[in-house]
Amino acid sequence: MKSLELCKMNLESEILTVAEKYLPQINLVSTVPGIQIFSAITTIGEIGVDMSVFATSRHLCSWAGLAPQNDQSAGKKKTTRVSRAGVYIKPLLVQCALAAIKSNKHPEVRNRYQAIKKRRGHKKATIAIARMLLTAIYNILKKSEPYNAELYRNSDKPPTQREVTAEQAIFIYRFAFSISCGGAFLVVFVK
Repeated sequence: MKSLELCKMNLESEILTVAEKYLPQINLVSTVPGIQIFSAITTIGEIGVDMSVFATSRHLCSWAGLAPQNDQSAGKKKTTRVSRAGVYIKPLLVQCALAAIKSNKHPEVRNRYQAIKKRRGHKKATIAIARMLLTAIYNILKKSEPYNAELYRNSDKPPTQREVTAEQAIFIYRFAFSISCGGAFLVVFVK
């Protein structure tokens, strides 16, 4: 056991030595809930630090295999599974998401998980949290700013006052009227 521990310590020191030039980015990624130093190193090793490669965070999530498939035909949804892509980064982010869910330090992650779990179940909620973490990592690396929990806390709250323009109100009324009357052809007569 002592020789295994020594081998493990040697391997960890080699990993830290190789990753030393990316230390600022590793420290930024480590601010994300559920992500420790070696998870940050592995994530950066997989996606890199240059986020100009991905047009948006959605492209990164799709590349990592955390985006749901859209398999529809004739108005029927056949599957919403995630793709097989990201064989190394997807399991890592799922483990980080599970750690973030269990932690009481970040209630915004736990609240979002609970809300999704009610509707979609544990597995899909975990994938959604993993996608949220990857989106946070994308924005952190793109803007070089640490994780900001206030952005997620503010997005959980519904708006206190909603303002609708007159054109939007007319459109909503026409749309609701056409649906309640059984067809879109009535919109023509309302004009």
